[in-house]
Amino acid sequence: MDFHTAIKAVGTGKKKNRELTYEEMQETMRQILEQSVWPEQISAFLLGWRVREESIEEFRAARDLFDSYIRRQRVENGVELGYPYDGRYYAPYLFPLIARFLKQSDLQIVVTGDKPQPSKNGTTLKEVCEAIDLPVNCNFFDRARYFPELSALTELRMRLGLRTGFNTLEKLHNIGMADHALIGAFHKPYVAKYAAIFGDRYKRLVIVQGSEGSPEIHTRCKYWLCDGDKIEEHQIDPARFGIDYARATEPLSKAESLQQLQHPSEALLDIARLNAAFIMYVTGRAGSVEEGWERL
Repeated sequence: MDFHTAIKAVGTGKKKNRELTYEEMQETMRQILEQSVWPEQISAFLLGWRVREESIEEFRAARDLFDSYIRRQRVENGVELGYPYDGRYYAPYLFPLIARFLKQSDLQIVVTGDKPQPSKNGTTLKEVCEAIDLPVNCNFFDRARYFPELSALTELRMRLGLRTGFNTLEKLHNIGMADHALIGAFHKPYVAKYAAIFGDRYKRLVIVQGSEGSPEIHTRCKYWLCDGDKIEEHQIDPARFGIDYARATEPLSKAESLQQLQHPSEALLDIARLNAAFIMYVTGRAGSVEEGWERL
């Protein structure tokens, strides 16, 4: 397929724009991942695709095409946590602390990371994993190794400087072939979208309206349990567990974020414990978050 077919589908205006077929989308993504077309053409498509608004069918076609490139490694009893790749500003990552609390269980935390992607440029998960010793039940996968084709597009994406469909697709790569996954959502409209894109890959997908688009709970928030076509909305409030934690109001530097993670306050440990209890509940290791909290 001529790549201009894809560009025209997303960049000719409201009257002539159209959704790409499953096969067209796969061929488009193949040419992008292999960089067999000009960088300007890739940027034009990614920008147009975002502005026209991506369809679920297109996302699923791209997701399935990614499968043929990703080097997976099964992690038994894995729970995949899907974080944004553009970094974090206002709170340290919790996953290393969560993993410590889960050591008494059979659960293995699975996370992925790469160099910063557009558009926030905060402290990345990869930077954290390279700077600290992770617990034995915390498994970090560097995308530069398991999916180098997408990682190689980082410079192009940073030059574009805008969010694209890749920001959605890359949050869950199913790298550890886990039965359960948690993904963060900024806004409720993304709940149905994430469920449609990723739900059939896991026995249970959990969508959390967490901190900075992450699957971590820091304050009172909503979450959704996705079991097949069924989506149930719930709410969780740290205050119910006696937790009084406040995120920073100014961006944290990488050094400050690592300092808080390596020398956590009691409040930060309580938040991590709550997140571990939540994971125990949604994976069926505890009958409720409260039960998980007490057991930890």
